[in-house]
Order: sequence, then C-alpha cells, then structure tokens
Amino acid sequence: MKFLKPIIILTLISTAFFLHSCSDDDDLIANVRLTEGITGDIGGDFSGNGGAASETFNWQNDLSTADYNADITSSATGVFQMIVKDADGTTVLDRSLNGAVEPDSFSGVTSAGTPGTWTVTINLSNFNGDGSFTLSEGN
Repeated sequence: MKFLKPIIILTLISTAFFLHSCSDDDDLIANVRLTEGITGDIGGDFSGNGGAASETFNWQNDLSTADYNADITSSATGVFQMIVKDADGTTVLDRSLNGAVEPDSFSGVTSAGTPGTWTVTINLSNFNGDGSFTLSEGN
C-alpha cells in the first residue's frame, strides 16, 4: 500500500504530461480585438490561422454616416467581413475581403443611417492571416 500512492501520483502526472504534449498546436483559431474606444473612432485588429470568429461591438456615432477602412495585411485564405448597422438596426455597410484574391483593402463612407448607438460586427471565416479595421464618424 505504501508504494501504491506514489504510483498513482506518478501515473496522473504522466497522463497529464502526455495529454498536454499531444495537444495539437495547429488548432484552427481566429480572433478579433477592439483596440480603439467606443465613441469617436473605433478600430481593431484581427488574426487567424484558418479559424472562424465573430465579434460585435457597440459604437456611439452622433452623425448619420461613418468613414470606414479595412486592410488584410497578410492573408492566404479565408474571408473578413464588416457589417455596420445604425441605431435603428438598419445595415449601412456590408463589405468583405477574400484573402485569396485582390483587393486586400477597402474604404469609403457608409450609407446614411440613424445617429446613436451603432453596431459593428466583424466576421472571420476560415481566415488565415491578419489585418485591421477602423471606423470614424462621417461628415
């Protein structure tokens, strides 16, 4: 019995080490991170190695349009999508970039919408690379 306890502990440690060492470092991941505030300008970055992600942010836009910009700085595959809805929930922008083809950026002005709290949704699908996006109150 005296030897049973150390054997059980050693077995548990060995099993945990084995399971950790067998983990797949190539798991498909993607993430979106907001790097600028929720009023005035909003922006962030995104990255992935073949994974998918979707993040929605609230943004205070006191004007009826927004200037937007998105850029894939390095992408082999996948899709980046930016959807912007005004305070009434009406879509004022729905643009995408495909990592496998040009162009690798877009910019412009959204359609006119209702000022107030807007939502910005960033979708990544099978995305492999990185990039950034920004929005600012329009004219």
